[in-house]
Amino acid sequence: MFEFAGKVAVITGAASGFGRAFAEKGASLGMKLVLADLNPEALVQTVDALRAGGAEVIGVPTDVSDAAQVEALAQAALDAFGKVHLLFNNAGVGSGGFLWESSANDWAWVFNVNVMGVAHGVRAFTPIMLRQNEPAHIVNTASVAGLLSPPAMGVYNASKHAVVSLTETLYHDLQLAQAGKPESAAGGGEVGCSLLCPAFVPTGIADAERARPTELRNASGPTRSQIAAGKQLQRAVQAGKLSATDVADITFEAIAARRFYIITHPGIMATVKLRHEDIEQLRNPTDPMSLKPDVKSLKPDVKNAS
Repeated sequence: MFEFAGKVAVITGAASGFGRAFAEKGASLGMKLVLADLNPEALVQTVDALRAGGAEVIGVPTDVSDAAQVEALAQAALDAFGKVHLLFNNAGVGSGGFLWESSANDWAWVFNVNVMGVAHGVRAFTPIMLRQNEPAHIVNTASVAGLLSPPAMGVYNASKHAVVSLTETLYHDLQLAQAGKPESAAGGGEVGCSLLCPAFVPTGIADAERARPTELRNASGPTRSQIAAGKQLQRAVQAGKLSATDVADITFEAIAARRFYIITHPGIMATVKLRHEDIEQLRNPTDPMSLKPDVKSLKPDVKNAS
C-alpha cells in the first residue's frame, strides 16, 4: 500500500479540474503539495485556498510544453521539500473537428501539452524518484479517448493514445530498471506508475482554447466540423455523472493499491472490448458510440453547425 501522509506530491494543471481535485485530496491526506499551472492567477487562488485549510503548499507557474520549465518545477519541489513521492502529469488541452481540417498549429499545441508535457514530467522526475529509494508513484492522465477513437476528435485521440503507450512502456521500463534491486530495497523504494483514463467529467477541458499560445493560434476561424465538435464537447462534459472530486477519490484509491489501469467509468469497457475485437478479427472499426446511446446522442451535428 502507498502511504500519503507527510509525502510530497507534484501536480500539473493544478489550478482547475482534475488537478485541483487531486490537490484537495492530497491535502486532506496530509501531503505536502507542489502545484503547477499555466494560469498564474488561478494558481495563486488555489494555493491560497489550500493554505487557508492548513495545507503545506507552494505554487510554481509552469508551461509543461517547455522542458526547461518542467525541470525548474522539479528543482523547486526539491528546494521546498527535499523529495518527490507522487507526480501527477495531468495538464491537458483539446482540439476537435475533422482530421484534415486540423491545422499544423492544432497538432503542435495539443501534442506539446498532452504528450510532451507528460514526457517532460517523466524525464525530469523519474530519476529523482529512483535515486530516493522510497516508495514513489507517477500518474499520467490520458482519457478513454486513448482507448477508443471517437469521430471528430482525431488530434486529441492521437495525443491520448500516445499517453497510453508512453505510460504502459514506463511501467515496463520501471520494472526492468528495478529488477536487480535487493529484495529489501525493492520493497522499500519501488517506483510505480498508473494510467488514468477518465470519460466525460465537468472540468475546464472544453474551455482549453483560452490557454493556447499566441504563436499557435489559427489565423482563420473554426470550420463547421470544429464548431460542432466544440459544442459536442461542451454538452458531453456538462452531462458527466462523476465530478472531478469523484475521479480524485478513485485515483487515490488506485494509487494506494498500486493499480496501473484507472478506469473511472467502467461502463466504457464494453466499447473498449469491441475495439479490440475489431482488431483481432481484422474487421473495419465499429462506431465507438454504438454501445452508448446516451453518448451517441451527443455526437457532433456537422451538417447543422454554424
